[in-house]
Amino acid sequence: MKHGLFLAATMFAAACVTANAGSPPQVNDVVVTETRLPRALSDFGFFADAAKQVPVNGVTPYRLNTPLYSDGAMKLRFLYLPAGARAVSDGEGLLSLPVGSALIKTFAFGDGEDRRLIETRVLLHRADGWLALPYKWNDEQTDAKLAIAGARVDLTTPRGESISYRVPNKNQCKECHGLAGEVVPIGPKARNLSHDWQVSLVSAGLLDEVSGTERALPLWEDRMMATPDAAARAYLDVNCAHCHQPGATASNSGLDLRWEQTLPDAIGIGKRPVAAGRGSGGLMFDIVPGKPDESILVHRMKSNDPGVAMPELGKSTIDEDGVAVVARWIEGI
Repeated sequence: MKHGLFLAATMFAAACVTANAGSPPQVNDVVVTETRLPRALSDFGFFADAAKQVPVNGVTPYRLNTPLYSDGAMKLRFLYLPAGARAVSDGEGLLSLPVGSALIKTFAFGDGEDRRLIETRVLLHRADGWLALPYKWNDEQTDAKLAIAGARVDLTTPRGESISYRVPNKNQCKECHGLAGEVVPIGPKARNLSHDWQVSLVSAGLLDEVSGTERALPLWEDRMMATPDAAARAYLDVNCAHCHQPGATASNSGLDLRWEQTLPDAIGIGKRPVAAGRGSGGLMFDIVPGKPDESILVHRMKSNDPGVAMPELGKSTIDEDGVAVVARWIEGI
């Protein structure tokens, strides 16, 4: 997203927040918090115009500075807070969202009239914790139905690659969102959210304070102007660290790719693999300083081979831009 579009999105978010201050939300709070699994996305009432992804009052759009790569999909992200509630900052980490909140993320391909909504993933904060649900859009683009078993959709990526896009099943959501045995959000960390967007929420009483911006992740579209370390570490934090950190699903790898991790061995520099198997490609170290082609990390990012490719879920294609950012960083270590 270019700067102009980013500013427009920020202004749109601020306008929505301002409207929210004087208007009751139209979301069905009972559907958000009850124990049943809603069969259709429309049951929640998140959107005034579903096909155009226009949210109702009380649902605020946002973007991430550095987004997760998903075969080049456009991501449309929204935050819902129940009336009278607010989010609470926790340093540069995840915003603490009250029970009754929801995070909504729609994946789309194409532009303008050709845009096609593929799936919407919803994270619901219920009394017993967070629940992740996937919804697949119908061909008419009028609604999305709960896809507990997942789904496949044939489509063409922005790079012109024909793929069978995978909508995850309900259990697969836990593989990325699982931490210490619980389902947790991944994206809305203060360090990966716009300062202006946070200010707009504070002004509307929807967030306690602005935080995390002193060590903010760089904007992805400005990655070549950022330092190689910042651009690569941000990419790894967003795309890999939800699994590669203590207590997560890939903790047995010994890698901790979180933004806040500073120990060279923990992020893979000079580290021998613990559980890579054939994924190592015969290479000896996760990261070899100055030599991306000899680094297991880059080898796995460049592969589409099941059992080798990383990340394992969420993509069918190689993120060439991501590989380039990480390789540039390793070259300079």
